[in-house]
Amino acid sequence: MESLLNNEQHKFLLSLARQNIQHYLKTEKPLKIKIKDEELKEKRGAFVTLKVQDQLRGCIGYPLPFKPLYETIMDVAVSAATKDYRFQPLTLEELSEAKIEISVLSLPKPVKDVKEIEVGKHGIIISKGSSKGLLLPQVPGEWNWDLKTYLSHGCLKAGLDENEWKKGVSIEIFSAQVFSE
Repeated sequence: MESLLNNEQHKFLLSLARQNIQHYLKTEKPLKIKIKDEELKEKRGAFVTLKVQDQLRGCIGYPLPFKPLYETIMDVAVSAATKDYRFQPLTLEELSEAKIEISVLSLPKPVKDVKEIEVGKHGIIISKGSSKGLLLPQVPGEWNWDLKTYLSHGCLKAGLDENEWKKGVSIEIFSAQVFSE
């Protein structure tokens, strides 16, 4: 996996995510910042998850690295707050109650056998044709899923039949460094 971030970098990204969401909700424009930390300028995939009163309120990310990490966090934080189609946009009032979780991802790699997947360690990307579903590594632990349940939910997330993983899909795994407020 790419280099791990330290606690100061965690705190900075969490603060940056919250500040950018707040700024966007007030102005409909993202913050403009420049940073010096070279590690945070590296291109990395990441997700931002928002929860209000322990209920999911938004989760969006970029699985692949195509922007510097700090820009990815800024983008996906606002998207999780305002563009997750499953939820109404977050309000400023809700933001004060929201907990932010960031998952910085390793590059996905294909698996040949589902036995290679370690539940709780690996996130999964299941795809078939134009259908694709991603679940972060922490999700099965939150729901107490075993491997079969995890794979079934990955298929459902991709819009496929829950048993499609038994019939032939492409499966990739990745790990994540997860930190939250």
